[in-house]
Amino acid sequence: MREITSRPSEAFEKTHYPRIGLYIDGEWIYDRETWSHVRNPSTENEIAPVPKATQEDLQKALTSSQEGFRIWRNTAPLDRVAIIQKAVALMRERAPEMAKVLTLEHGKTLASAEGEILRSCRYYDWEAGQALRSYGWVMPAIPDFQRQIERHPIGPVVAFTPWNVPMSSYARKTSAALAAGCSIIVKAAEETPGTAVELTKCFEEAGLPPGVLNLVFGDPAEISATLIASPISRLVTLTGSTGVGKHLTELAARAMKPVLMELGGHAPVIVTQSVDAERVGVLAAEAKTRGSGQICASVSRFIVDEKVYAPFVDAFAKTLDAVKVGDGFDPAVQMGPVANDRRFDAARAMVADADKRGGRIASGGQRIGNRGYFFEPTLLSDLPLDADAMRLEPFNPIAAAVSVPDLDAALKIANSVDVGLVGYAFTNDLAEAEHLKRNLDVGALSINHFDTPDSDTPFGGVKDSGIGREGGPTSLDAYMVQKTVLQYTGTL
Repeated sequence: MREITSRPSEAFEKTHYPRIGLYIDGEWIYDRETWSHVRNPSTENEIAPVPKATQEDLQKALTSSQEGFRIWRNTAPLDRVAIIQKAVALMRERAPEMAKVLTLEHGKTLASAEGEILRSCRYYDWEAGQALRSYGWVMPAIPDFQRQIERHPIGPVVAFTPWNVPMSSYARKTSAALAAGCSIIVKAAEETPGTAVELTKCFEEAGLPPGVLNLVFGDPAEISATLIASPISRLVTLTGSTGVGKHLTELAARAMKPVLMELGGHAPVIVTQSVDAERVGVLAAEAKTRGSGQICASVSRFIVDEKVYAPFVDAFAKTLDAVKVGDGFDPAVQMGPVANDRRFDAARAMVADADKRGGRIASGGQRIGNRGYFFEPTLLSDLPLDADAMRLEPFNPIAAAVSVPDLDAALKIANSVDVGLVGYAFTNDLAEAEHLKRNLDVGALSINHFDTPDSDTPFGGVKDSGIGREGGPTSLDAYMVQKTVLQYTGTL
């Protein structure tokens, strides 16, 4: 039986967690009404209040973003890149300390938190390079005419970032916006504000002009309605749930503004009979416990050929049983708690639903201890297809497994949901791999491994999983507009 024997993070709650403030027009604002409190998910202790932006604060953020855009768009790309690189150098230098902040508010292990920070640095590295190669076009000549297609930053951006990857998502939005020459207002998640504060400080100290980056917290409905409706903002971007994404897209459509949406997933993992199922089962357990399963690209639905189903489930369950769960500050821990009470309650409800519908709990399924949001890594097997774990994105350390007679049956189940962000498949058959590439409805597909796109490859979904792509060779496209210039060069 698992137990949580120590909570070393408790000693860091008051000494390593930053004061949370709004950052508007180059100044920190702390003296505002408290909107919520940050909790350490390992202890459930409140560790900091989160201020609520007023209407006046939001209007100031908009006007300063407008002025910041005027300055930043006219800053030479080489000079923009110099400031970005200086901020990234500070991030890398401070990564171990910033990781403590991330772990305190999120719960993931220190190693995972530091890995997220260093991965985020690569986003800035990539986009800084993109800023220097964002070329326009010169069309073939016509006598007495010059024809050019220029690329310009779209304008002030409004970004909404989530709690599950608070550094990574913040970096995705700000790296592309700043590289393109846009100013940006970020509404970061109230559950994990410390990470956003620490990253913002890096840009403040790097010399980013006031107004180019603003950070706000508070009432999500008020903030989104105010910032999106304003004629100052020109692009809306979110990493978050499909429901919130649809709502923000409606608000943006009313204001005739484009959106960049990276939304929910429910990643299928198809395992064919041609692979070593036990080995894949071990890898699956390692993938499922990353970030306690609270990642949009997290593996969730395992659709396994019936000929290798039993050894796969057995290896998966045994590996999960051996995972050490505990406080993220404990170096021996492999998986921390879920981040908040909502995810904890959702995990319990999903297990109860599976049990009620006749599924088998192959591993886990229980709370650990009575303090903190610790939940066992769980494998639910032999589920009916209408079970919650097969229909709804878990966003917790729960995996569901079903058996199928062949690849086409697996694809039918995999494609049966409304989302399609990331998918995974394991096969040693080249024809099967080609069939999967053509027929699995996802924005990114990993074959024979559990890695996901990095800064140099596009990331985004199909169906209800979003609009547009982040990263890769087209990463600045959403943040820029094209202007066609037709110039008569003759004498008038």
